[in-house]
Amino acid sequence: MTILDSKLFQLDEVPIRYDWTLDEVSELLEKPLMNLLWEAQLVHRSVNPSYKVQLASLLSVRTGGCEEDCAYCPQSMHNSSDVSGQPNLDVQPVLERAKIAKEAGADRFCMGWAWREIRNGKEFEAMLSMVRGVREIGLEACVTAGMLTNEQAIRLADAGLTAYNHNLDTSPEHYEKIITTRTYQERLETLQRVRSAGITICCGGIIGMGESILDRASLLQVLATLNPHPESVPINSLVAVEGTPLENLSSVDPLEMVRMVATARILMPKSRVRLSAGREQLGREAQILCLQAGADSIFYGDTLLTTSNPTIAADRDLLLKAGVQVNWELN
Repeated sequence: MTILDSKLFQLDEVPIRYDWTLDEVSELLEKPLMNLLWEAQLVHRSVNPSYKVQLASLLSVRTGGCEEDCAYCPQSMHNSSDVSGQPNLDVQPVLERAKIAKEAGADRFCMGWAWREIRNGKEFEAMLSMVRGVREIGLEACVTAGMLTNEQAIRLADAGLTAYNHNLDTSPEHYEKIITTRTYQERLETLQRVRSAGITICCGGIIGMGESILDRASLLQVLATLNPHPESVPINSLVAVEGTPLENLSSVDPLEMVRMVATARILMPKSRVRLSAGREQLGREAQILCLQAGADSIFYGDTLLTTSNPTIAADRDLLLKAGVQVNWELN
């Protein structure tokens, strides 16, 4: 028995707060790194003592031609990088991809539509069929498809949707420098519709888009004052794509991602903190630090919608060497 297994290391129940102030979040985010990591590690080990990591696979069902003008996105029709022209995927090929993801060890299958908002009709009916099919395979099902109505949220819930992804992207203060075609308030209203329908929320943001440290703290404060907290909080690092307004921005220091993950873990102890886009730029050591700091989920597979991701083989090697528990070890 090691000290980590013994009663000497048992922690009391971590308190859940929804009243974090911007000053408190900023103070956490800018702590000396060793102190921040120690505090995050204590929280993480209390809520996730066996260090289980969820593997989520992500597939683009409808790619490109989106009406939004998100400055980071190669799928926006406003950017020369727009990757439209690819046919929408039908139900059966999507379900085949879900089966492959499950066989590779994924627990959750996420499906993306490059839409400003969900439209009723044939494509929405196909989405519902995909959700039902993914659940029948035995996977959690997540959808990201922009804004939606109360009725659409209820139908997705009835189909068995586990989670709906709708990121805030950045702070309220920095938001209009990144997106002008949808307001911050509209994003928050979408989250409320999803929550009211009984679907869990996947909501996070992106760093490296020219924001300040205070902007990062502000984003985290908005997330941490939602009651309840989002069940999943993806932390992304910008992948600067040629043809987008942010194409010339430099990659963020990997330790900045570690800080974001650690602070998110402290603020939202029981949320899944998902290490998302930009992992290839982090390197193995920084990813392991993120796992230690509180990340307990990764996107798993060679592609994230339209940008590259570490290979399955590389991720298996990384997670096994890090000593965390994942699906293929538990089966």
